[in-house]
Amino acid sequence: MNILVTGATGYIGGKLASRLLQAGQAVTCLVRDPARFAAPPGAQVIGGDALEPASLDRALAGRDVAYYLIHSMKAGEQGFEERDREAARNFATAARKAGVQQLIYVGGLGSQDDELSSHLRSRQETGNVLRQYGPPVTEFRAAVVVGSGSISFEIIRYLAERLPVMICPSWVTTRIQPIAIDDLLDYLCAAANQPRTRGEIIEIGGSTVESYRSMMLLYAKARGLRRYLLQVPVLTPRLSSYWLDFVTPIPAAMSRPLIEGLRSEVICRSSKASEIFPQLHPMAYDQAVRKALARKEWAQIEAICEPPPLRDGNPQHLLAESQGMIVDVSEREVTASAHQAFRVIEGIGGKRGWFFANVLWQARAGVDRLFGGVGMGNGRRDPDHLVEGDTLDFWEVEKIEPDQLLRLRAKMRVPGDAWLQFRIFPLDEARCRLRSTAFFQPRGLTGFLYWWVLYPVHVLIFWGMLKSIASRSEALRSSP
Repeated sequence: MNILVTGATGYIGGKLASRLLQAGQAVTCLVRDPARFAAPPGAQVIGGDALEPASLDRALAGRDVAYYLIHSMKAGEQGFEERDREAARNFATAARKAGVQQLIYVGGLGSQDDELSSHLRSRQETGNVLRQYGPPVTEFRAAVVVGSGSISFEIIRYLAERLPVMICPSWVTTRIQPIAIDDLLDYLCAAANQPRTRGEIIEIGGSTVESYRSMMLLYAKARGLRRYLLQVPVLTPRLSSYWLDFVTPIPAAMSRPLIEGLRSEVICRSSKASEIFPQLHPMAYDQAVRKALARKEWAQIEAICEPPPLRDGNPQHLLAESQGMIVDVSEREVTASAHQAFRVIEGIGGKRGWFFANVLWQARAGVDRLFGGVGMGNGRRDPDHLVEGDTLDFWEVEKIEPDQLLRLRAKMRVPGDAWLQFRIFPLDEARCRLRSTAFFQPRGLTGFLYWWVLYPVHVLIFWGMLKSIASRSEALRSSP
């Protein structure tokens, strides 16, 4: 089957493209800027924009099924409803002209009998436009998607992590039926092979009906946090959105329309999903949360959090936060080979110290020992070489790849999980770029305060340490 996935740079679209490829489908991703898109292996990429009709013909030619996952909210709140309608009209018209057999779309749950927010109303209007102008449409209507990276889930994450006591408006008890990202992808993939879905509106959700209150409390329980929610009658969704802008890093253009929709009850009122897909059994919310919080493979973490190597020749420092992980990156170019730089990195710690501000490292170890931690431990097993599982002062070697990477996991007492990673990007036989990355996954408000209170010290230490590693590497190159 020849499939086109739009919105592949978004949360659902990116995961859907990978899932379809794993199932052996021929997948093409339509994106506005192919040069900035990291396509999943095996996918074809075509540039195009649903707001520019002439750019769609090539992308839709020869496609059997097209997934419509485009949303205009990222461009800003002002006028996003009209942009959504125009984009849907353009795409549906071009799809019908190209002979596409089926459009599959993800809209929003909510009854027309209720007073829907502009966001939910726009989601449903988009489905109507696709049906009016395009080939047969399968429209799935869903509420909050539970998965690490979903904006709705990230809002819950930040609120539950950062606020031990939350003052909540009355709509915090509004009923909602969230769905796990894996279950949503199961429905989307199955629909392409199920002719019965064409022309249908299918409401989908998890196996439990929750409220925003229960969703935050169940998240807190999964993280081992104690949270208190105090309900008041006067806090409107608009006022809540301003507070959300202050507490979380979610862009206001994305969060505010979502918050405005919190007064609408969004639950499944139809059993059509179980009738058409009896083989699919969506999980409960608490199970979906545990799955979302499960630790990812490091390749996924780095793809989400770390920038690509910076090759402009200048030292760089970057700070980022994504999906509950704070990342502090320091990078600089060094006139030494990757092998020479790695020799220096592999020899860090123990009697040699940490190459910069050793008194601060010793002080941190002393505080750790005072609170029952390992302190500096027993140093290191071998002065020059490391293997996975080795103890390195108050770190443990989690991953080592000669001349490429060393990742250490903190054994000290911290309110969260911490890693320190060194990576080498070879430029040529005599030059490379060195990168040190501190990864920190804070636990609760204490974790966030710990990071930001110590952040100025961390910047000083990690930047100085990387500079010292670069100097030692260049000295090693110059030595006979």
